[in-house]
Amino acid sequence: MREMTMISQNNMEAYKEILPTGYCITGNRKYEVWLFIKQGRNAETYRVKADDGKLYFLKLFNYARIPRSAFDEENNLLEIEFLKTIKHPNLVSFADNGELIFDERKYPFLILDFIVGETLTERISREPFRTLYDVKQCISGVLNGLIYLHSLPDPIIHNEITPQNVMLDLSGNIPYARIIDFGNARSFHQSVKAFNKDGLNLNYVAPESFNGLYSPQSDLFSVGALMYYLIFGLPPWFKDFSQFQTDRNKIEDLILEQRRTPLSFPDVSGRIVDFDASIVNVIKKALLPDPESRFQSANEFLQALNGEIEVDDEDILQRITSHDNVKKAVQPQKAKGKGFDAIVGMKELKELLRVDVIDALHNPAKYAEYKITIPNGMLLYGPPGCGKTFFAKHFAEEVGFNFMIMTPSSLKSRYVNATQENIAKMFEEAEKNAPTIIFIDEINELLPNRDSDVHEMSRSAVNEMLAQMDRTGEQGIFIIGATNYPDMIDPAMLRAGRLDKKFYVPPPDFEARRGLFEMYLKNRPLDFGIDYDKLANLTENYVSSDIAFLVNEASRAALQATQRITMNILEATIASTKPSVKIQELQKFEKIKATIDLENIEQKKARPRIGFIRDEKEDK
Repeated sequence: MREMTMISQNNMEAYKEILPTGYCITGNRKYEVWLFIKQGRNAETYRVKADDGKLYFLKLFNYARIPRSAFDEENNLLEIEFLKTIKHPNLVSFADNGELIFDERKYPFLILDFIVGETLTERISREPFRTLYDVKQCISGVLNGLIYLHSLPDPIIHNEITPQNVMLDLSGNIPYARIIDFGNARSFHQSVKAFNKDGLNLNYVAPESFNGLYSPQSDLFSVGALMYYLIFGLPPWFKDFSQFQTDRNKIEDLILEQRRTPLSFPDVSGRIVDFDASIVNVIKKALLPDPESRFQSANEFLQALNGEIEVDDEDILQRITSHDNVKKAVQPQKAKGKGFDAIVGMKELKELLRVDVIDALHNPAKYAEYKITIPNGMLLYGPPGCGKTFFAKHFAEEVGFNFMIMTPSSLKSRYVNATQENIAKMFEEAEKNAPTIIFIDEINELLPNRDSDVHEMSRSAVNEMLAQMDRTGEQGIFIIGATNYPDMIDPAMLRAGRLDKKFYVPPPDFEARRGLFEMYLKNRPLDFGIDYDKLANLTENYVSSDIAFLVNEASRAALQATQRITMNILEATIASTKPSVKIQELQKFEKIKATIDLENIEQKKARPRIGFIRDEKEDK
């Protein structure tokens, strides 16, 4: 067998013989090479069969071609180390790793679970997407994978979301997207010098990444570019630069210059049967040149994709800004809408909030007269998909204060002291526009327990937040935090005078489930005889996002059958779809609720007088 080397595309036939069919590799299992799949910049991929009879992917690396930035401080390959620790249905799964010694050289290898399917590149070349629903399902899978990666204690930025690095898993009844190839993935807190854009498909690279910067918003730009490609058939701002293929710097300059022109959106309504023009605004926002103006989290992107939040109908891509600009403070906006009337069910939670929070915020002087503590903030916690963000938005509408939506990614920075400065700017802007409600989604990411193994900059962020919250009552600021992991938040944030009100947002009850079905099925082609009570009974323990998914799946089945949505189709869809949150997880949250309820009782014994107060002179 010849020495393993990376060779050009012109020598592909010779290259395929580097690992001949039948060659065995030993890790924790023995793997027999079955088929060459592809050549990368510094690795080759093969299909192998293990001694357990299962198929796997083998990724074989060439140390000589891997940049130093791809290794950690202990000289381990970051791609392997990342994949060892992550596990999510929308991400490729780690199986094994080791080293192959050949011709006195070491070649690390990675074994990944085999995916029965095809890349999006292969899918599009075979058959373009014909429905916006299918595009949304694919992009939703990618976003769910990124929500997981970006929500890790030390967030992982994938840095290479392209059609070639997303596979459609076809092993089940419904195809779903899985992100593969973590060769350019980096930790959010790594030095920017760790980013290497050589070999990347620049059509999907965010503008700031051309300067070596990367963040969760960089991944979201790539998702926006991917979505554009799936719908319109070409990457955004696409232009043939093949004549400059040997001049990488020239290509980068031309791409950035091309992106300064307005982006066109061809008419695809004849090709994509359910095309909705409103999706154009979602793509525009994802592709904004300023990362701080894009979606601030993958979850926010997903909500916009699902129609849960509205993206302004304006040509926001015209707002070209310099990437050297300092972070802009988020401007609070007046919360306008139906308030709690827009939320189906949740009567008990609404009433608790009216008594414990809303009345106090509306009548601070009266509460101060009776020496009753006014809350500084509250925490909404519960399983994913139950509508915590949605609830917070309509809470702000109910109160009528100005409203700021923040995410950890919009506040955290890789630069020393920058996170603290961003937090201070947030409170400064809120005070200017008081009374203001600040909503921080996934607050456990911003304020992790300082006693856990977290980065020093995270501890500094917690300290800054604690210092700022000691004055929020005087400033006319109310904080709402939302989390799926209340036990991971620094305990000091949950004490009296901070997020001292904690409310559990459970899966929707019977009334809410019935209302959700009515809302999601509204204005769709329905058959007679839809029994909403029965649908609510059949979906106990399903969260709000599950019910939206069920309705979409039933609609798709009816569309394919060219008929109206019937009760039978809805029941069949429910029967074949399990709740996304397992019963064990719901039980875990019930235990957390019991613990927090007990702590709430203890906190009432000696609570300081902090909150929206009038001048002390008025009390005399």
